[in-house]
Amino acid sequence: MTLIHVFPGQGSHRPGIGKDLFPRFPHLVRQADSVLGRSITDLCLNGSAEELTDTRNTQTAMYVVGALSYLDAVRTTGQVPDAVAGHSLGEYVALFAAGAFDFLTGLEIVVRRGELMAQAPAGGMAAVMGAEPERIREVLARHAPGVDIANLNAPGQTVVAGPADQLKGLAAAFGDEAGAVVPLKVGGAFHSRYMADAAEEFDAFLAQYRLGPPRIEVVSNVTARPYGPDEPAGLLSRQIASPVRWSESVEYLLGHPDAEIRELGPGQVLTGLVAQIRAARRALSPTA
Repeated sequence: MTLIHVFPGQGSHRPGIGKDLFPRFPHLVRQADSVLGRSITDLCLNGSAEELTDTRNTQTAMYVVGALSYLDAVRTTGQVPDAVAGHSLGEYVALFAAGAFDFLTGLEIVVRRGELMAQAPAGGMAAVMGAEPERIREVLARHAPGVDIANLNAPGQTVVAGPADQLKGLAAAFGDEAGAVVPLKVGGAFHSRYMADAAEEFDAFLAQYRLGPPRIEVVSNVTARPYGPDEPAGLLSRQIASPVRWSESVEYLLGHPDAEIRELGPGQVLTGLVAQIRAARRALSPTA
């Protein structure tokens, strides 16, 4: 068996995340509080849904809860995964799990990432259900040229990002070609051209850190392939303004012998996506 852990990003956040984890890791909670200048416990347990949707808060909350979820799983089971991956912000948890940086360093980096992404031009994201990416690109080019494909999540589920006014017209633009166009509760047009300035500033910020090579396999959102020994900073900078190639990443991971993929962290979003990708894979190749 190849044990694979995957970690969710924004979209899996909700009030109350981390409730059972914070008492188990008081020293790391204190470290998080010192970096944030506020109580991470209070943010996660008592913050409003609106407060948690602010990307500066969402990213720090999801990183802390994801990292603690990983540590708790390893401590409870005694099993270290053979490979890891994370969706968008979840990739930072994956890199922490792989030893590219320690908990505190990862949190400092995530805090700055959230700040820069929050400063990007206003915009939003929406999930387009039931349409293939190539057709989505054609519709966007014709009806919403300011909107980009942001997440290739699974067959039949693609997330787009861009100005709110152009996103509003997408349901009519697709008509019956899409099963639904669902607005997402996020704070900006992430993983799109509108994040280019943030990605550039983030790259300069990361230059002050020495990120170590992952000790276990980490699959990158940008390439849908494992990180090389010298790539963490460059790929993390590119990730902000690049599409999340989640479906391809999972396809790669499912190619491992007897792959068992376990989601760690709030919710079951990635578990659902993995199930869709597995089903599509079996339909194309019944022996897969």
